[in-house]
Amino acid sequence: MNLTAWRERLRRIDTLFLRLFLLMWVTLVISHLFAFSVVSPAGTGWVARLPSEGVSALPPLPSLPPVGPLEVGGPRNGGAPPPVPMADLPLRNSQPLPGMPTRSLWLDFALRALLIGVGAAIGARWLSAPMRRLAQASTKLSQGLAEGRDPPALDEGRGTAEVRASAQAFNRMAQALKLQFEQRSLHMAAVSHDLRTPLTRLRLRLEQLPQAAAQAAAQDIRAMDELIDASLAVVREQSTGAPPARMDLGALLQSLVDDRAEQGQAVTLAALPAAAPPMRVLARPASLRRIVENLVDNALRYGRVARLDVRLAGDGADGHVRVTVDDDGPGIAPELIPQVLRPWVRLSSGEGASGSGLGLAIAHDLAQREGGRLLLENRAEGGLRATLVLPAA
Repeated sequence: MNLTAWRERLRRIDTLFLRLFLLMWVTLVISHLFAFSVVSPAGTGWVARLPSEGVSALPPLPSLPPVGPLEVGGPRNGGAPPPVPMADLPLRNSQPLPGMPTRSLWLDFALRALLIGVGAAIGARWLSAPMRRLAQASTKLSQGLAEGRDPPALDEGRGTAEVRASAQAFNRMAQALKLQFEQRSLHMAAVSHDLRTPLTRLRLRLEQLPQAAAQAAAQDIRAMDELIDASLAVVREQSTGAPPARMDLGALLQSLVDDRAEQGQAVTLAALPAAAPPMRVLARPASLRRIVENLVDNALRYGRVARLDVRLAGDGADGHVRVTVDDDGPGIAPELIPQVLRPWVRLSSGEGASGSGLGLAIAHDLAQREGGRLLLENRAEGGLRATLVLPAA
């Protein structure tokens, strides 16, 4: 049998049970030899006899010493123990083992417990190494999918049979998730791209409408174009793995509010103190703008107004920027707040407001991708408050 065949045969029997069994047995033997050398009157004499006597020179390997630690093996001062019947003592070379004083018995047990504890600690770290590698790969997987990078791959030929099977399952799952993310992004890009054609036809037909209707329709088409461009920009950032950029969040919010005000929408931004520091964050511009626009649209749809505010909280590594969007709507029942952050969940407002139940879900997903959080809460004076929390840059 060649070397490759032997390795393959060993791989088949290399299991977690076998490793744990061998580790426990080796630890037990080492603890016994160490304790015997320190406690026994013979000391390490058996080591000197190994070359001449071979295995027969090794000390006996009972599971416990001949006399228990709770049994009085002799006077407290370490004197000679009381005699033990010859038939009750284990024999080696037809010679009885000498009794052990109580103090020596306790020392023997302490040394064994200490060495077994050290062996258990080393074994736990050794056997848990595959779980640590799996945890690290899982963390890199979520980050890689969010940034458009290839998922990590675990070594399928390393470790026990259980570890190799887990690595194979993880690698298959990572590739399946990557394919799903790519297909989702492709479908979003395809839908956004295909909308260009009907919009172009609508522009041509505007000439047949009265001037007032044509202007209103042209504004709607321009708004749809902007939505398409924003969607494509978000998909492009995620697919290409574009790194986040350091940007002034206050300037982005002011630009968004100005655009909405020109359209006659009730959107305002609270003034910042003159000495306020710049509200800089590390994020992808298209994704961040999409988050805020979705929150503003939701506030206008259900609360008729959107009042924005941005503040810097904390300092150093704990510093973060908080963007709040308040409205005057009916709010949301506290028990229903977690549901509205899921796709396709739309709560009835009682006023016939239109929506697909995707705005808040998209904002929540993009906020997590940018390392932030989206929080919803009802204001004491009425209405809903959406808070976007992002790490300060």
